[in-house]
Amino acid sequence: MLKFYFNGAPNPNKVALFLEESDLPFELVPVDTRKGEQFKPEFLKVNPNGKVPAIDDDGVFVFDSNAILIYLAEKNGKFLPPNTPQNRAQLLSWLMFIASGLGPYSGQAVHFNNFAPKELSYAQNRYLYETHRHYKILDDHLAKSRYMVDDTYTIVDMALWGWARLGGFVLGEEGFGKYKNVKRLVDEITARPAAAKAIALKDKFTFKAEMDEEAKNFMFGHLKVQIA
Repeated sequence: MLKFYFNGAPNPNKVALFLEESDLPFELVPVDTRKGEQFKPEFLKVNPNGKVPAIDDDGVFVFDSNAILIYLAEKNGKFLPPNTPQNRAQLLSWLMFIASGLGPYSGQAVHFNNFAPKELSYAQNRYLYETHRHYKILDDHLAKSRYMVDDTYTIVDMALWGWARLGGFVLGEEGFGKYKNVKRLVDEITARPAAAKAIALKDKFTFKAEMDEEAKNFMFGHLKVQIA
């Protein structure tokens, strides 16, 4: 049975949504990153990068949420658009746009606005600007298309949902409210039964809630390292 290494963060939620939408059997393996469980040797064998999510599909290890989505979709033939060169190009382009842009910039915006040890206005402004820029591109695209790839609900929409459902936290409710088309899609996906199940997976376990010094050292390893 497929083992799903996860916590309640945005990237694992993308994969959780796919698994719940697909009705695939899987075993949950919680990884409490605030306790440093991502650095245990047994997990590093699955993902040497020490991050969630990751899967063990009967001995096939896949890490990075977007790689997992592609792997599972292609293996199971689910949540892919009709197989044309144009659709394939759009799927890969938008999935990588989310993987390399929306996700990282959103994460850095959250970090510098909520967890940085002091106010760093340059970093705060840069990452918020880039996050807004990515949302604007997505919003303009979704003004012309029901889903990210034409009229088909795909893994790209799941990848977008993973981060954009927290858009109000990242950008503030007023800031996120500017992107009506993104919000329309997020609300549609959130209303799906599989989304509720995906979000609820974290409640099956007790993850550390406190962002204390121990958690910060595990989550933000640079705090322990002096670079010459």
